[in-house]
Amino acid sequence: MKRFEFPLRLSPEQYLPYYRGEVAHVVVRCTTGATVQFPAVLLRPFISADGIYGNFVLSCDEQHKGARLQRVA
Repeated sequence: MKRFEFPLRLSPEQYLPYYRGEVAHVVVRCTTGATVQFPAVLLRPFISADGIYGNFVLSCDEQHKGARLQRVA
């Protein structure tokens, strides 16, 4: 299983195009320096009135399928 860790800081205004479906994918830089892209819909459970803030882990299989996103401490 592949694992990608990254911090994310999005204000409500910054997330709005993703929420509206105008932008389908999020591109982030991982703590290792690698860049990873994933479906924006994976962020919906983490939306708050303040936006989306925290450290996250994206997990997927070796073929980059079955992506799962978790917020970590």
